[in-house]
Amino acid sequence: MAQTQVQMQKMQNAPIQLPVDPPLPHHTYGPKMISLAINLACIVGLRAAERVMATCFDWLEVNTRIPEWTSIRTWLCRYGVGLLEEPVEWADDWILLADHSNQIGTDKMLVILGIRACNLPAIGRPLRYSDMRVLAVTPGSDWKREDVAKQYELLADRIGTPMGIVTDGAVELRESVSGLENSGKIVMMFRDFKHVAANEFKRELEKDPQFSKFTTKLGQCRCAIQQTDLGHFNPPSLKTKARFMNLEAILHWAEMVLWQLSTPRSKGRQGIAAKRINRKLGWLRSFSSDIARWIRCQEVISKSLGIINEEGLYRGSSENLAAALNFMGGCEASDGMISKFVAFVLKSEQQLAEGMRVPGSTEILESSFGQLKLLEGQHSKGGFTSLIAAFPALLSNCTPAIVKETFTRVSVKQLKEWTSKKLGQTLNSRRQEAYAEFAAAQ
Repeated sequence: MAQTQVQMQKMQNAPIQLPVDPPLPHHTYGPKMISLAINLACIVGLRAAERVMATCFDWLEVNTRIPEWTSIRTWLCRYGVGLLEEPVEWADDWILLADHSNQIGTDKMLVILGIRACNLPAIGRPLRYSDMRVLAVTPGSDWKREDVAKQYELLADRIGTPMGIVTDGAVELRESVSGLENSGKIVMMFRDFKHVAANEFKRELEKDPQFSKFTTKLGQCRCAIQQTDLGHFNPPSLKTKARFMNLEAILHWAEMVLWQLSTPRSKGRQGIAAKRINRKLGWLRSFSSDIARWIRCQEVISKSLGIINEEGLYRGSSENLAAALNFMGGCEASDGMISKFVAFVLKSEQQLAEGMRVPGSTEILESSFGQLKLLEGQHSKGGFTSLIAAFPALLSNCTPAIVKETFTRVSVKQLKEWTSKKLGQTLNSRRQEAYAEFAAAQ
């Protein structure tokens, strides 16, 4: 027993040894360290990945050199390009999710994700990043139908004519599919349910004069209380872009404040005079019936989107949606939404043969755009940069084996060539040129 305790004590006092990780050719680090850095960067960001590694190794008392964030950035981009250029299996059941992302300026990035119908998750689980394959990341300044059609055709040459495409309904994304049908195979076209729902909500609210008054009062309220003792009641910002997709937080806030107004002894109101809270937030009472109506509409949208994300579209999906929404609604607006959503899903599913299923939403694609913006940080407000090369990496788990294989195929030189070909002159470089030109003229 004493000998065992001595052995355990020695093990506890022994310095921690990192796994054997010989450096890759022409590299300072091995594939295990590189894959760790890439995965961390995808989660916490580039500079943060360097700091996290330094903090952890310092705590573990491991004396090792930490890769700099600039090196991690290059690795991340090489890995992303490697994933993009990786061979893809030829099949006739590919389902594509296509959308544009833009930041500032005229540039838009066409991104196409793919999943084979045979690989769709079981009904009840929404799509995950790990389910998807990034098939195209293409920036451009002018996306016409023929431009999108060319990208579809190039992709079909790689993977085969897809079974179907899901888009937000943009004309250039939708009508460009016709070029793929020359092969004799009909490519099914599906509109993203989330955009359909948001557009329906938009139509409902834009014809409602109360909503316009509500948003005006909301802005005034934010300015009036954000730096006061009522700051914890400050409303969420109403997004200017796609705001009808993002009203849930605003409506939840309004519901909460109305409850606080009717509950004088709540903890949220401690130390605040009733006269004061009523003067600043009492205006919400005049919208109470409208807020209740808007919340019912939002609940219908949220419930419907959850079902579509978890189940997709298939023969009978409209019946299941109608059954799930049967006891919701309760007002003319929400009842009308239910009717339109069920009709939309019915029309969509009629393209499908019995036993076929496709995703009904591009929400996972839009979520991946958000991941790229998080990685870019403040640079996301300055136009696209070479970090678009890292986009596929954000949807993948990097392993040492993949690092070895990818870095064999994609060198730093090839990464620079890919970036130059895809991006050309970036918005940021043009901005720097403008400042340099001005400075030289002084």
